[in-house]
Amino acid sequence: MAMPIAVVDPVFGLRKSVFCSERPGSRVINYDDRQPGDIKIYSSRIHLILIGILILILPPCLLAAPAIVETCAECHGFSGMGGDDPMVPVIAGIPAGHIEMAIYAYVDGARKCVRVSRMCETVSALSESAVTEVAEYYAAKEREASLEVFDRSLAAEGALLHEEHCSKCHWPPERDGVENAIGIPLHGQKREYVRLALEEYFAGDREALVPTMADAIRQLRPGDLSALVNYYSSYRSPD
Repeated sequence: MAMPIAVVDPVFGLRKSVFCSERPGSRVINYDDRQPGDIKIYSSRIHLILIGILILILPPCLLAAPAIVETCAECHGFSGMGGDDPMVPVIAGIPAGHIEMAIYAYVDGARKCVRVSRMCETVSALSESAVTEVAEYYAAKEREASLEVFDRSLAAEGALLHEEHCSKCHWPPERDGVENAIGIPLHGQKREYVRLALEEYFAGDREALVPTMADAIRQLRPGDLSALVNYYSSYRSPD
């Protein structure tokens, strides 16, 4: 003979009658034995579970981003990878000090917004604390593989040029102590943005922030530009 036993479901809080028969391991659960308040408890538990699932599936960047980052993310994305626009640089994983230096270079006019005026308009309105928040947020992001297309022979030439002129200041993003390097990581940067930046240096539209950079630019020939672009585009993260 089956005997009903009233229990409470540990997840949803529903009372249920468990009928245990004389046969070992045999039982039937009846969810119709609900009491007043069961539906309310059930609904609240469902909401908590759905919120938990939402937290698990949302990208961490959307959960932790400071409010000011929303403005920057319109172009750079919350991940800092710059989306599909080839002219928006990758800023994920760039040390915070370098990001701050770049922002203030735009504010001071050392860097000019030749093609994207919105950048200068946006950073000019940022407070010092906002600049720090933005820099620390994107510095903490992992630089994903950009998988840029590149020419192998030009990349090989660019590797030699990088070693001779650029390697002392521009380190790969995964290198220990990269935050202490003089220059930002260029490896894995978008090819068209690297091309634009180098063209701006050659044209005088971008000021070298340190004398070492100015010296390196003077030693490069215009034909070296494509080789360096392909070299930095060829970078793939060790992971």
